[in-house]
Amino acid sequence: MAVPSLHSLRAFESVSRLGNVAAAAAELHVTPGAISQQLRALQLSLGIDLFRKSGRRLVLTERGATLQKSVGTAMHQIADSIRDISANAYATSDRAELRVSAPSVFGTTWLTARIFRFLDANPDLRMQMHTAVDFEEVDWRKVDVAIVYGNPPWAGFWWRMLHSIYASPVCSPQLLRGPNAIREPHDVLKHRLLHEDDGDQWRRWLTEARVPHSVESDIYFDNFAMVLQAARDGHGVALTNDIISFRDLDEGRLVQPLTLSVAASRSYYCICHEEGLANPAIGRFVDWLVDQASRPSG
Repeated sequence: MAVPSLHSLRAFESVSRLGNVAAAAAELHVTPGAISQQLRALQLSLGIDLFRKSGRRLVLTERGATLQKSVGTAMHQIADSIRDISANAYATSDRAELRVSAPSVFGTTWLTARIFRFLDANPDLRMQMHTAVDFEEVDWRKVDVAIVYGNPPWAGFWWRMLHSIYASPVCSPQLLRGPNAIREPHDVLKHRLLHEDDGDQWRRWLTEARVPHSVESDIYFDNFAMVLQAARDGHGVALTNDIISFRDLDEGRLVQPLTLSVAASRSYYCICHEEGLANPAIGRFVDWLVDQASRPSG
C-alpha cells in the first residue's frame, strides 16, 4: 500500500487533536473544504473509518486512535529535527544568512528605508535580497522569508498581513495646473490612466467616484515602479497608496489631487514556511517586519 500524502496526514493529525474540521482549517491556514477532502482521501486510501461524530465533535475510532499515536509522534519528531538542524546550522556560522524576497517597488520605497536599521541591530546576520511580486513568483529554494502582494491561503506556509491597501490617485504637481487641471473626479479622464493590471483598479475607483467611464490605455506596464515613474514625469495619473508613495508625496514629487480611495483586491503579506519560524533568525526578522508594519509611515 502506498504511503498517504503528508498533507492528508497533517490534516488528520490536526483534526484528531482539535476535534473539529473548522479549527484544523484555521490552524493550517486552509479552507474547511480542503481539510474534509484530505480526510476523505486518507480514509479511502486506507479503507477504514478514522472518525465518528459525537455531537459537533469528531472523535477518533479505535483504528484512528492507533494511527494518531504514530502520526502525532512522527510530526513531533520532524519538528524537533528541523529545529535541531536549523539551530546547528546557525550556530556553526559567525554570521547567518537570511534570504528575503519582496516586490521591487515595495522593496525600493518601504523596505530599504528600514532594512539597514534591522541589520545594524542584528550584526550576526547578513541578508540576500530577491525580488518577486506574488507567491507564485517566489523561488522557495532560494528564499527564507517573502513579502508578497496577494491573498491567502497558502498551504504549508505561515503568513501575517503587513498592510491592507487602499488606492487613491496620484500625479505630478503639473497636472494640477492649466485647462486640464484635476479638481474633480471626472477630471482624471482628461489624462492617461496609468496601471499595471487590465484596468480593473481604475474601473473600481471611477465607479466609486460615480464617474461614467470606459477605461482604456495605450500602454501597459508589468512593473509598478515604471507606473510611478511615469506619474512623476507627468505622463498621467496612477492609483497607489501611501505605503508605496509616502516619500514621493512627502518630498513633493507626487501629489494626491483627490482623497477618494478604494480597497485594493490584494494586500501585502509576510510569509514563510511553517517550520521556518523555528529558525531564530527567521523568527527575529518576521517579528521585526510585523512591528515595522504596525508603525506610521515615514
